Amino acid sequence: MSLSVAIQMDPIDAIDIDGDSTFALALEATKRGHTLYHYLPRDLSLKQNQVIAHTRPLEVRRKKGDHFTLGEQAAMNLADMDVVLMRQDPPFDMSYITATHILEHIHPKTLVVNDPFYVRNAPEKLLVTHFPDLMPPTLITSNKDDILAFRAEHKDIIVKPLYGNGGAGVFHLKPGDENLHSLLELFTQLFREPVIAQRYMPEVRKGDKRIILVDGKAAGAVNRVPAEGESRSNMHVGGRPEKIGMTKRELEICEAIGPTLKEQGLIFVGIDVIGDYLTEINVTSPTGLQEIGRFDGVSLEAEIWDAIENRL
Repeated sequence: MSLSVAIQMDPIDAIDIDGDSTFALALEATKRGHTLYHYLPRDLSLKQNQVIAHTRPLEVRRKKGDHFTLGEQAAMNLADMDVVLMRQDPPFDMSYITATHILEHIHPKTLVVNDPFYVRNAPEKLLVTHFPDLMPPTLITSNKDDILAFRAEHKDIIVKPLYGNGGAGVFHLKPGDENLHSLLELFTQLFREPVIAQRYMPEVRKGDKRIILVDGKAAGAVNRVPAEGESRSNMHVGGRPEKIGMTKRELEICEAIGPTLKEQGLIFVGIDVIGDYLTEINVTSPTGLQEIGRFDGVSLEAEIWDAIENRL
């Protein structure tokens, strides 16, 4: 099966080829003989109900400093593609949401991964709320008094933007920390959306586990350990990846959420687990393929392409 694949992503020249999951997916597609095209989110248009992207033919190779070649740009009707990978990084803002609306015009005749309707309706910190028994105590609100009451109940809490990503804007407020009022004032100035507060889980010092699910099935995991003096485990802020397996509890979490992910066309998903609790379900632009591949000697990108081809 030879497919035409358009990849909607950020500029490819700036990626880390040893860590970027989209690059791993592109390499695997090349191995399978698929034809690749690249375009930026700003190159996507809806014209008389046709989804048009100004794409460029893409070739990729694992060679630092020379990892890609882009051909001449041309307008292309994405309905003529077999697959569109929606892989630009958040923020999950109105620009991102608009792209999901536009791509809905071609899906599922052209398979968009992940399904744009459910990407739009499943932001990382909200989809998880449909599985309350798997979550730590959590509050989503704009009401200052409710946040203060939540802090009084749980003492040690995390406060973060509802639509943040990559650990940006995540604050750990220990008992006695006097910065909560100022922090809420700052969030009010920066964001119109509610904030999310969660009970702090000290287990994060041992790591925040990223588990990849492929078409609703647990496929692999990597542990991300925060740097000294840091409460965030994201690797781009100093988190250290470690080889790790999955516990019985984590497999139970995957089995509980897997059928919903599969039904909603969320083929490539990364969940975050701290201790025994599910904290996020990442469907917009999950990462972790290459780290798991190196630790476990597996190719999750191959499993993802198997799932895509099976859907087709």
